[in-house]
Amino acid sequence: MKNILKLLLLMSILFLTSCQDELTSDPIGATTLEQANTTPTLIAVELSVNSSYQLLSNRLNILAEWDWNGGLVFQNDYVMQDIASDDMEKKWNPDGDQVWMDDINNFTFTSTNGGPNGLWKYDYEGIKRTNIAIGFLTNPDIETITGISPARKNQLLGEAYFLRAHYYFSLVTNFGDVPLILGSVQTYQEAFDFAVRANKSLVWDSIKSDLVLAKDLLPNSKYSSTTEKWRVSKGAAIALQAKSALYTEKWSEVITLVDELAPLGYSLNANYFDNFSTTKEYTDTEVIFSYNHQSETNPRSGNGICAPLGWGFFAPSTDFLNSFEPNDPRKLYTVDGPNQNVNKILGTLNGANKGNDDAPTNKVYLRYADALLWKAEALNETGDYPGAIAIINKIRARARTTVTALGTIPPVGTLIDRVASTDKSTIKAWLISERRAELGFENQRMLDLKRWGIAKTVMTAHGKNFQDKHLLYPIPQSEIDASAGLLLQNPGY
Repeated sequence: MKNILKLLLLMSILFLTSCQDELTSDPIGATTLEQANTTPTLIAVELSVNSSYQLLSNRLNILAEWDWNGGLVFQNDYVMQDIASDDMEKKWNPDGDQVWMDDINNFTFTSTNGGPNGLWKYDYEGIKRTNIAIGFLTNPDIETITGISPARKNQLLGEAYFLRAHYYFSLVTNFGDVPLILGSVQTYQEAFDFAVRANKSLVWDSIKSDLVLAKDLLPNSKYSSTTEKWRVSKGAAIALQAKSALYTEKWSEVITLVDELAPLGYSLNANYFDNFSTTKEYTDTEVIFSYNHQSETNPRSGNGICAPLGWGFFAPSTDFLNSFEPNDPRKLYTVDGPNQNVNKILGTLNGANKGNDDAPTNKVYLRYADALLWKAEALNETGDYPGAIAIINKIRARARTTVTALGTIPPVGTLIDRVASTDKSTIKAWLISERRAELGFENQRMLDLKRWGIAKTVMTAHGKNFQDKHLLYPIPQSEIDASAGLLLQNPGY
């Protein structure tokens, strides 16, 4: 227990308990506890924020070396949200590789499964780093100590608040009640105090509070930095505010917040695939926030998730392919079945980057089309049926006017407009269908099904063993064991 408490103190969070040995190396650029406990330098402050981004990366082996069973080879978003749903299968050709992924697909997983384990560890490592950064930047003497300018301090602090909110958003939507730690752990007693789950309402309050702070601190422009366009922007803070309002059913807030995005310069790209193409990164008008993967950097920062695509991972389900309306260009832009290429992840249409563990393809987290569909949902929930349908038709119009992956124009009659309706259920069904086509393989499907309350119905219809307990993932058993029972498990696990 002494070693576990020491780990809690050093990591500022209850995580990485039984797998202390598997953390063979820290990512280069990570701020250490030693740095946090000494007089900070400007470089240390900058690195504390930059390292907080790294847990968003799809680079391989950030937290361990090839710990497949622990779910630590790469981020598990595709496993937890896409494979678990009716959109994606583990591989193009089923085999016995990585059974823990099959267990998630079949809903036979337990609290020792690598999926929840990896998600938990990535998120809490990110929170640990943001807490260090926020601790630096909220020091009232930080400008005098480091020489950082007020504008730069505010920008970095806004980024850190956003990132902490992002990691907690992931935790609360996947696990429900989770430990809420908003600063560095200073004593052993605090380590025990934090080894309990805060009610999810408190977690949501913290997320929203951080985003209010981030929005006020970040520059009032599309990009926080014209030379580092990958950084968190005011638009990203507003978008995550809107998404948080969506998940907590604050419909009027969703509408107001989404309306704040267009004045910052966001709009739908003329071509759907411009959101994902490696040739359009940070030149398009739709992507609000993405992780900037780059090849041949030192330290490495490429998109390692392209490597398992070369090993046969991540294939579309038959149901997903059949769900597209005839001639919808988004189908081939998402996945090329005959050539077994997941174009949306690769960022290419010719298979380039497939198998490349250092690919330059960015990971898109927030984009304007997604936000518009949040607004459509909120309008439908508040009785503005014409407004909701108009947005759905706007998304469909962009899709049908997109030049296809084959270089052709979709035929007349493709994705015709939805007709006028005052039936809320009908419009909701259109919205559900549109989100699946527009956002396939973007880690949204299972989260959507759960918040809509239809996950059990949809999964059961596909022959999956989805039970009520599966609305949340289990807290990793290693975390519960390490807490001496203070950390309670989700019901049913």
